[in-house]
Amino acid sequence: MTQIDNPKEAFAFLRPSCVTLTRAPTISNVKILQKNLHTVSDEALQQIQDYVLFPLRFVLKVPGPKQENLVLAVMDTVGYVLEKTTVSSWESLQNLFTDFCMCISIPEDPGKPAPVSEELKSSVLKCMNNLLHAAYGDVVFKLYELSMLPTLGAAMSLLLALVQEERAARGVQTAALKCLLSLAFQCDCPEDHVIPNKQESYALGNALASFLPGASRTLSQVICHNTMSGHAVITRATRALYRIIGAVMDDAELANQETAKAASSSSSSTKAPPRQPGKLGELEVHRSSNWTKETSQRLSMVFQKIISCISGHQHWKVRLEMVSMCEYLLTRCSSSLSECTGSFLEALVGAVNDEDISVREKASKALQKISQSESDTAGRVAFTDILSEKLHALSTSLPQLMKASDDQRKLFVLRVFLGYLKVLGPSVEVVLNSAVHLNRISKAMMLVLEMDVTNVRIVEEKNFPVVVVQDKPEAYDEANIVKKDFLYFTDDKIHSVIREICQMLGYYGNLNILVDHFLDLYRESSMYRKQSVLVLNEIIAGAVGTDLKIDLKPATAIRSHLELAPVISLVIEEYISAENWQLPTSHDHSDEQDESRQRQTSLLAVSQYPSESCTATAQGLKQLNSNIWQICLQLEGIGVFSRVLGPAFDPFLKTVLYAVLEKVGDKSLLVSQSAVSTLASICQVCGYDSLIQLINRNADYLLNDISLHLGRPSVQSHAPRVFAAMVTHSDASLLPLVLDVVQDVLTAVDLHHDNRASEFLEVLHAVMKGVARVVSSNKKEESSPETENKDVFDARKFLLEYRTQTELAEGIVESENVEDEQGKDVPSPMEENAAPDVDVEMEVDLPPHVTIAKDVMERCIHLLSLPSLRLRLKVLDMLELGVRVMSECKDQLLPMVHRCWPVLERRLNDEDPFIVPQAFKVLCSLGEVCTDFLRKRVSKSVIPTVAAFLTKQALTSMKTGPHYTQTLNFKRQLTYLQGLGSLCVSLDLAESDVFLVTDACLPYLSALQPPKLQEAGCSVFQCLIAKDPDVVWFTLCEQYCPYTYPPPHEDLLPVNLSGMGRQKNEYSSNVMKLLEEFKMEETGNSV
Repeated sequence: MTQIDNPKEAFAFLRPSCVTLTRAPTISNVKILQKNLHTVSDEALQQIQDYVLFPLRFVLKVPGPKQENLVLAVMDTVGYVLEKTTVSSWESLQNLFTDFCMCISIPEDPGKPAPVSEELKSSVLKCMNNLLHAAYGDVVFKLYELSMLPTLGAAMSLLLALVQEERAARGVQTAALKCLLSLAFQCDCPEDHVIPNKQESYALGNALASFLPGASRTLSQVICHNTMSGHAVITRATRALYRIIGAVMDDAELANQETAKAASSSSSSTKAPPRQPGKLGELEVHRSSNWTKETSQRLSMVFQKIISCISGHQHWKVRLEMVSMCEYLLTRCSSSLSECTGSFLEALVGAVNDEDISVREKASKALQKISQSESDTAGRVAFTDILSEKLHALSTSLPQLMKASDDQRKLFVLRVFLGYLKVLGPSVEVVLNSAVHLNRISKAMMLVLEMDVTNVRIVEEKNFPVVVVQDKPEAYDEANIVKKDFLYFTDDKIHSVIREICQMLGYYGNLNILVDHFLDLYRESSMYRKQSVLVLNEIIAGAVGTDLKIDLKPATAIRSHLELAPVISLVIEEYISAENWQLPTSHDHSDEQDESRQRQTSLLAVSQYPSESCTATAQGLKQLNSNIWQICLQLEGIGVFSRVLGPAFDPFLKTVLYAVLEKVGDKSLLVSQSAVSTLASICQVCGYDSLIQLINRNADYLLNDISLHLGRPSVQSHAPRVFAAMVTHSDASLLPLVLDVVQDVLTAVDLHHDNRASEFLEVLHAVMKGVARVVSSNKKEESSPETENKDVFDARKFLLEYRTQTELAEGIVESENVEDEQGKDVPSPMEENAAPDVDVEMEVDLPPHVTIAKDVMERCIHLLSLPSLRLRLKVLDMLELGVRVMSECKDQLLPMVHRCWPVLERRLNDEDPFIVPQAFKVLCSLGEVCTDFLRKRVSKSVIPTVAAFLTKQALTSMKTGPHYTQTLNFKRQLTYLQGLGSLCVSLDLAESDVFLVTDACLPYLSALQPPKLQEAGCSVFQCLIAKDPDVVWFTLCEQYCPYTYPPPHEDLLPVNLSGMGRQKNEYSSNVMKLLEEFKMEETGNSV
């Protein structure tokens, strides 16, 4: 569409629509005018601007109520005109500015917004912003003259009210803040703006100073009280506040004003301008030195509140705007806002450690700019002194802040603390050389890092042997460790910042002074011990600066391993000393040492008063919890030291490996996990591929120490624990080396079976588990290449066996002949005579795992009569493991089983309900190996007892609820049912025994039984299907049979079973599943 460039033609074109709008102010006429305006060029529209705006202003000034849609259409048209033209007339600017304010304000009180729609407010604010951008410089500055202060004040009040009250309309808030920035000549839009000169800036500052109290109060409330209103509003409100304050409190402007005043006062002919009389004089503000000082003090409180609110805001743009505010005011208003300098500097220092990289970079550049702004060395020294004083003051107030503040405030304070260290850089060493500063910082760290030791779960979680199956130590990570619980904070970000603070101290500080100081605190009181360990670990980790993620100023000297090794040796020696390492971590720790038993008994003794007893118990739990955390932190420290030294840590292995392995076998789960994680760290830095390799290569001196310490149980009581950890975390290559130590442990069991049986049985149990793990892994390796051979079908053998069985069934061959035929494979007498020699030789050269299992099982036979329930259960578990290990050496196993059977039989009929299930598991393991020996014995004494118990208890388990699964009888039933089927199959029991078992297990196919018992009952029948399918099929069909079997010939009688024709009942579901397996088996056989 072509546009009209000639002003006369444009006037003639627009005149009818303007006249029509003046006569009939309707929405349609306004839209016609707006449409026509688009056909006029900007230059032509500029010439007839007043003529076009007149009918639009006339519509706004018509008395009486107006439709909001009409006013909205007028505002859109006026906004278009102001976007395309400029305002060069002061009268037009004043009239439009007043009209815009009156459209959205109450006539009686122009400073309060009217109850109009959000769309209208946004449109009017947009027009106002366009008006301020369209006005010429010499015209717009008349707004800030003294005579216009009431009008300007009403507009400022209106805009501030819109910002504060329109919380639900973010668009209105944003538009009002944009107008505020335009009024202060601080607009940040990309358009061209009027740049005021010195005189105009002075007039602008004087005018804005009159409204500074209201603006600072309202905007600070918007910033602080509406933290959930969105980052855009908070960001713009912060920008409007500091830009307005910067225009009022500009140092250069105030200095020029003071100079002008001094010059005018020295001149006798010139007099100071008189104060305006009346209300206008009350509105005028003279920015004198006293006024500046008082304003700075008041703004100091405002900025403290703002910084505390937005320093931890979730959105990075808000934090970035805070940094911009501090930089802007420090560079322009550092003298006039001297009271606020500390808050600005603290905010910048805290932002140096912000999560967002843009915030960090901007804060770092701002601090660098401020530090370099001092032209002389004295200025830089003063800046460093200020930071040192701030750091000291913050260290003094840090304990109180950590107790009273919320986590968000704590995080900001700690980031400020860290920022001071980073900004000071190498000067930190000079600060820490002051005993006062170091004491303040260390005591602050002691309080901040105080741990919460009331978590009972830490004490209750017991250790179980961790089997190492990973090849790489990276699988053990600190993430598996329970996170630390601190008393004064819960946010992990706070802990991360504290760690970085300690690392920064180690990076910039004097390492020897710091380590000596915190070791003194470590020895001074048990209250500081855990905190001191945390700080020491991080200080040494930060000494080389490898864990610090942010680029830092270089330290004064790079520390070498030769310098770090003596310091680390001193700390390790303190950590693993007896008084700091041999701490009780469980209630039954007293069983290991008589001395500790006395201490524990005195600590947890039951008082004659219940309240005293509860207090003593609580104190005992706290002490155990504290001990656990102390040992874990010391173990973590050893891992940190290994990473700091790298391969140079290898000489420390002889010092720490035995001690760390001792904690691997600790009864506390947390301590054991920490120890395994420490070993993984040592493996990584010392070049070991796995924990297995670490233990095997250092097994010689470890086993030597264990042998020496086993002989002195009163002095070195933890040698069995170290040995158990070694076996648990090693492989088959260690077994030949541990034979002598196993014999030493067995001898110790014989000598100390009364008072230390628990400890030594723990060792033997761990040894048997390790041996069983090695044997099972060897079997898997050996079975993998033989799978192809096992799958080959031997047809000749199958046909010969089939012929023999057929002839025997038909009576053609007598059983004696069969025995003779089978006897053909019997070895010759020479072979029989030679066999004992071979056996004797094998007895001499038994494999290490068989030797260990045999010796341990011999002791287990005698230890099954121990009075302790826990020990008897452990002995039964060891017997089961021994059977698995010796399953390949039946010549050694069968005599052992013969000796073990009487004792095991008594355990199977034990009165204790805990013992019987475990004894039955041992029997099932024996049944897989010793079939002939156990067949008659099990048939005679075990099957009847088990069947009777299952039959009797089935009636009870049918009628109970879910809670029954927690009872001992349920667990006994489940154990019987899970092992009974495989036991019958492996022992090849007679048909009478099978009938007895099926009758006992049949009630467990009922849907009324607990689900686990139903599954176990089905597993019994599934096992028996392979052994005697006829018995199983008949038993199931007698209970429920959904099928019919018609006779193949009419002369034959039909098959009638008891279960035929019955309706579905509680047994139907499980019986159907089992009968389906028969069908699948028949299909497979036919194929």
